[in-house]
Amino acid sequence: MNAGNVPATEGELKRRLGVSDAVVIGLGSMIGAGIFAALGPAAGAAGSGLLPALALAAVVAYCNATSSARLAALYPQSGGTYVYGRERLGAFWGYLAGWAFVVGKTASCAAMALTVGAYLWPGQAHSVAVAAVAALTAVNYAGVQKSAFLTRVIVAVVLAVLAAVAVTALSSAGADTARLDIGPDATVTGVLQAAGLLFFAFAGYARIATLGEEVRDPARTIPRAIPIALGITLAVYTLIAVAALMVLGPAGPADATAPLAETVRAAGASRLVPIVRVGGAVAALGSLLALILGVSRTTLAMARDRYLPHGLAAVHPRFGVPHRAELAVGAIVALLAATTDVRGAIGFSSFGVLAYYAIANVAAWSLTEEEGRPNRLIPVIGLVGCAALAFALPVSTVVPGTAVLVLGAAHYGLRKLRTANAGR
Repeated sequence: MNAGNVPATEGELKRRLGVSDAVVIGLGSMIGAGIFAALGPAAGAAGSGLLPALALAAVVAYCNATSSARLAALYPQSGGTYVYGRERLGAFWGYLAGWAFVVGKTASCAAMALTVGAYLWPGQAHSVAVAAVAALTAVNYAGVQKSAFLTRVIVAVVLAVLAAVAVTALSSAGADTARLDIGPDATVTGVLQAAGLLFFAFAGYARIATLGEEVRDPARTIPRAIPIALGITLAVYTLIAVAALMVLGPAGPADATAPLAETVRAAGASRLVPIVRVGGAVAALGSLLALILGVSRTTLAMARDRYLPHGLAAVHPRFGVPHRAELAVGAIVALLAATTDVRGAIGFSSFGVLAYYAIANVAAWSLTEEEGRPNRLIPVIGLVGCAALAFALPVSTVVPGTAVLVLGAAHYGLRKLRTANAGR
């Protein structure tokens, strides 16, 4: 394994990303997924408890981010919690984390692709989604520096649109702070379920950890980039949630197919609606770009260890990217985008991501002081929070999510059995 800025050896990825590159990759994932995909469903679950749900999701995300940052600094390799679980807890837990990530985030890729289609051309959402997957797979194939540059542009556009939404809503005559009050419709179950959905929006910081083999000076870069990206995202989410609630009230975002477009319309700025819709599509593209990037890197790490076909571990000699893994992920996501439903994909992804971070928190608990372990409460809160949010999700999500984890565990057991028989 090469460290710092030492040139990569054969089979390893080149270290070309700095702190700002890593931050924008995280922002491209979190902001795109959260505001335009999760706000409406979360409002439907929490009602007037939307802001407490956002705060709860942020607390769990902070604990997970801190655990991930400490682990990523110690193990600056592609693969994220797949590597951390393997090194700290054993091969099985690393594999299970990788399985949960790859399967869950592949579904999330499909959800984001379908979101692009729904915003740009609702009547042809599946076709647009497949085209988006093909285009961004080609961008990633051409090299991670190009991906980071494009993500910078996307994040800038999305932040400009969100700023326009916030200013328009908060300055409108119809904005009323009384709509921020928490009423009897806010239940513990609803807030937990909404927090689970909103956590899906925060999970983009995982992209930073999975790029551990491609950042310069990872021991310094990763711990700095993760909390910066998370803090910026939380500030944006809070501002937009407050703006939507003050204009629409608790029920408004839940009933709207495009909550932010409805917010500016209700604020008396209908001319901004098309701009907000374009912003939603651009945001989803940003998430899709970073998601494909992260899933392909975890696929690379698992293929290196032969938990996935070893041919996927190849690194392109010219572009320095895991080209076979990227093509395989792109093909599967395109198939899902052509055949699946966006809401089901988001719910399925949320369960897998929470399972992934649960393992990260257990791994962080095992760190020693010399290895830079966080305060003991952080991984504990993160683990309990992940479990609570995962099982607060709808039964239609929990049951298939659990089944997929069991299927992954069975695959691991069969592989070990075959290996043992071959050895004999």
